[in-house]
Amino acid sequence: MVASLARALRSPWVVVEVFIFGNLAFLSADVYIAHSSNAFEQRAEWVPVFFSLAAPLLLLAVAALSSTTPRAARALAMFVGWASLAVGIAGMLFHLQSHFFDEQTIHNLVYTAPFVAPLAYAGLGLLLILNRMVDSDSIEWAQWIVFLALGGFVGNFILSLADHAQNGFFNRMEWIPVASSAMAIGFLLVVVLQPANGGLRNIAWGLLALQIAVGIAGFLLHLNANMKQGSSRLWDRFVYGAPIFAPLLFANLAILAAIGLWALQRAGDQKRE
Repeated sequence: MVASLARALRSPWVVVEVFIFGNLAFLSADVYIAHSSNAFEQRAEWVPVFFSLAAPLLLLAVAALSSTTPRAARALAMFVGWASLAVGIAGMLFHLQSHFFDEQTIHNLVYTAPFVAPLAYAGLGLLLILNRMVDSDSIEWAQWIVFLALGGFVGNFILSLADHAQNGFFNRMEWIPVASSAMAIGFLLVVVLQPANGGLRNIAWGLLALQIAVGIAGFLLHLNANMKQGSSRLWDRFVYGAPIFAPLLFANLAILAAIGLWALQRAGDQKRE
């Protein structure tokens, strides 16, 4: 069993499926903490939590059906993908509705609920749909994986800029994730446009390692800030403090982009053969 699992994980397609499963499951905890800050004032705020609990179970069913009834497995996976996309877009509109739609100002955009955050569901949904519509051995599939990681870094750039603007970038280190995500956007865009450039991919590998370092450092800084808060309840420190999991998005997206780089290398090698 261990050997068969190891063989399966040699496929970028399988690794992306595991990535989707893990992220959807983890988002249930992340969203629960985030929405606890207003005690789930709106019932709709429970939707992403319940979806994140149900979606991994449905994906397990997809895996179980794939060998016996592949058409049913594909249909179920597409359903989860489109549902995840809908949850993401609806969540973005819901967050913007809190202030920004009342008056379109930079102030309301910064101090509204993090409007980009729900798009994590949209990205995961697009990954599921991509895996059912594009040949995973093709260069196009690998390009799409890198492009979706690029889109995630665009979201990270906006989140880092808006969240840290709330305290006026009190600590100069808060500019690091803004600059880091901007670098990732630029390099990954060129990788998408020039997928055969091996030298560029090598530079991108180093850049992705930097993103992981930024994510881990940010997580530790947020953790330290929360632990120093005056609240006596540990739970309140994380609900109302710095978003503890937000910096790990850098590492998470770096992993997705790395899968895309790996797939580009494999597709290029197969093409030369």
